[in-house]
Amino acid sequence: MPINPTPKKSLRLLFVSNPIGPLGSGLGGGVELTLRNIATEQIRRGHSLTIVATKGSTAWGMPLVEIAGNPQISAQTQGRDAPIIIPASSVLANMWDYARQVQTDYDLIVNFAYDWLPFYLTPFLTIPVAHLVSMGSLTEAMDGIIEQVVTQFPGTIGVHSLAQAETFSFANRCRCVKNGIDLSFYDFCAEPAPWIGWVGRIAPEKGLQDAVAASELTGIPLKIMGFLQDELYWQQILQDYPNAPVQYEGFLSTDELQKRLRQCRALLMTPRWVEAFGNVAIEALACGVPVIAYRRGGPAEIVEDGKSGFLVEPDSVERLVDALEKLDTIDRHACRQRVEAEYSNQAMGDRMEQWFSDICSKVNKL
Repeated sequence: MPINPTPKKSLRLLFVSNPIGPLGSGLGGGVELTLRNIATEQIRRGHSLTIVATKGSTAWGMPLVEIAGNPQISAQTQGRDAPIIIPASSVLANMWDYARQVQTDYDLIVNFAYDWLPFYLTPFLTIPVAHLVSMGSLTEAMDGIIEQVVTQFPGTIGVHSLAQAETFSFANRCRCVKNGIDLSFYDFCAEPAPWIGWVGRIAPEKGLQDAVAASELTGIPLKIMGFLQDELYWQQILQDYPNAPVQYEGFLSTDELQKRLRQCRALLMTPRWVEAFGNVAIEALACGVPVIAYRRGGPAEIVEDGKSGFLVEPDSVERLVDALEKLDTIDRHACRQRVEAEYSNQAMGDRMEQWFSDICSKVNKL
């Protein structure tokens, strides 16, 4: 008779969200989708879980504790020598004070915040913390505190891509867990509409102006989807490219996003910085949409050049245009297959579950 594998211990998990804004608002960018997908899959596997997030959040039917307070300033807007700033009545401080109070009810805390305080507090907590780092190296203060944690608590720093890890001096001590999505939410589309798409927060570091410039040069309509974070930046783009056939679709739910995204001939990804992963890349590929991305950061590890899209010279509108002219060479079925093999919720769940188990096992052996 076959021997059944030893069932894995059911973990009690406390997920502490980022303090930029409420879950569901779009302010947290890809972190929101990542948290949702990890939480959903871990609950499906029998683990118990509570999410701690900013007041006004949605937790998609999962246990949620809402914490009031003032949000943090986004790390992307700060220079490398930026000091650590915690506002009065900080939601970040309030979330971690709550986590401290209830920590004995859990086996593991999972931190989704790219902020100094959770890393600083780690040695003072009585249970382990898994830190899922959502960005590459941005400030000296953050690099320093993350390195302290990875030195004192090996194996507890998770990243989404090797490119992200390589921005840190301690790259080889990070655990690459990638990301994943629930493929049942994304319908394959074999016959696209005549437009292309761009998805993300509308902010300078996302490089939307390059996609708009490519749209103006080619005359291919561009549908823009995402949270409008910087109104002045958006208005400047419209002023600089008055003849671009662009349309802003707004910030959309996952269901509404995929309905529009799947119809695109291609998705353009034009970040001006090292994107830690790029959830929208796997969302597009799941719909059969080729991805044209700058060859930097996480997207460069997701997109197979010439097979599921094209990787082009960073910050080059000319290369974006060249790639758009070759779209007919991409098999949309190959795009879907790429995600099924590597970036499904199940594949991501396996990686996350093993990481959480490894951290807890190490603590139990001490």
